[in-house]
Amino acid sequence: MLVLIISGPSGSGKTTLAKIILKKLKYGIILNTDNYYKTGIISKILSKTLFSYFDRKISFNYRLFNKDLEFIIKNRFSNFSYEYNFKRRSIKKIIKKTKNIKFVIVEGIFGQEIKKSILKNKCILINLKKSKESCMKSVIKRDYEERGKNKQHAKKDFIKAWHIFYKNIKKNNSRNYLEKIIVQNNTDINSLLKKLTNIVN
Repeated sequence: MLVLIISGPSGSGKTTLAKIILKKLKYGIILNTDNYYKTGIISKILSKTLFSYFDRKISFNYRLFNKDLEFIIKNRFSNFSYEYNFKRRSIKKIIKKTKNIKFVIVEGIFGQEIKKSILKNKCILINLKKSKESCMKSVIKRDYEERGKNKQHAKKDFIKAWHIFYKNIKKNNSRNYLEKIIVQNNTDINSLLKKLTNIVN
């Protein structure tokens, strides 16, 4: 099965690109790593006391995420999805059946944290390259409207998150992918869609 990993800093447009690809190709499923944050009392405390908690690996539920991804790759279907609520620090399981899956889109700042064994499948890494200013603008708007942060707090979190992301990503650059594709603009997106259409179909 084809696994598309969309990587990029917060606010770079990973979720938007994932939806564009899914709409164009169909027969796929999106796993957003934002929906796999840890829950429980310890997580709630850390999210309130640890600066930029949601951008650190300690916040991510690797076990649950990799379990779901491996199941989909093996069985080519999914019976549910998750939705994380940032204001309540809780996760909701949603019954949603998806059959005849041909490809999986993994998107989010932890997209490259999948198990190395999964790379034995056809894995394509899609790196989004956007300016720091552009990403910051998107994140501040999102965090203010959806995550209950004031704009000053959102800006501070973004600056820290930007550095954390690029520090973490260096550790995964040596991984072997079927192909690595850089997307910077709409022309790159159109080229990407044509290439993926040929691979999937």
